Amino acid sequence: MMTETEFLQHSDALFAHIEDELDDYDLDCLLAGNVLTIEADDGTQIIVNRHTPNQELWIAAKSGGYHFAEKDGVWFSTREQREFFEVLNEALSAAVGEEVCVAVFQAA
Repeated sequence: MMTETEFLQHSDALFAHIEDELDDYDLDCLLAGNVLTIEADDGTQIIVNRHTPNQELWIAAKSGGYHFAEKDGVWFSTREQREFFEVLNEALSAAVGEEVCVAVFQAA
């Protein structure tokens, strides 16, 4: 398990990576504290946030809410064992009506 500082640094870098990757798409990103709000032109929002006490990443989208825990450097859904970027890309693609592909983030 990461220390709290490591988790915060990792999630900050992950949020920055997502924002950078979405520059090529018609999506607006707003980072406020622990929450990254991604909004499509039609107002559809995907919320990515971190839950520090549990060291989890969360995604909230029309398709549902997802919690992710890190295992061996990969973030998996705690219910379905789906990878974070697989779920994020599906939610983003549904929001904009075209395929969105945020590359998997590899921490340095």
